[in-house]
Amino acid sequence: MTFRARVDRILAGTLVVLMTAMFLNVLWQVFSRYVLGAPSSFTDELARYLMIWLGVLGAAYASGQQLHVAIRVLPDRLSEKGQARMNRVVHWVVLVFCLFGLVLGGARLVYITYVLQQYSPALGVPLAYVYLVLPLSGILIIYYKAEALLKT
Repeated sequence: MTFRARVDRILAGTLVVLMTAMFLNVLWQVFSRYVLGAPSSFTDELARYLMIWLGVLGAAYASGQQLHVAIRVLPDRLSEKGQARMNRVVHWVVLVFCLFGLVLGGARLVYITYVLQQYSPALGVPLAYVYLVLPLSGILIIYYKAEALLKT
């Protein structure tokens, strides 16, 4: 199994686990609220954080699988060579954005929330753990885009 296949498999498995955890969490939230009559205090916050991780890591997975949304009006009017050039430019723009926006900016956010010792109110976990998904996802997207650039 190639390194890329392993990364894809681990990321897909992580997304399945996150989605399952979110489903069970929301199921417990509904059950405790409407059946037991005593809503759970942590489920709303946990669902929010799981949704953040699921959305951001899901974007990295979609980027790696070339499943992201694309507007094909301009590329369809270009020649094959023009399309290849445009794809390289798009890969570079995404790569640079992820480097500065997700990896560096996300790492700074993680560091600041860790130093300031910010904790979530209901769960009591450091918010740095919640924000850690930003640089992690940025690294994954950079890996996928760098691999795509090396193939072209």
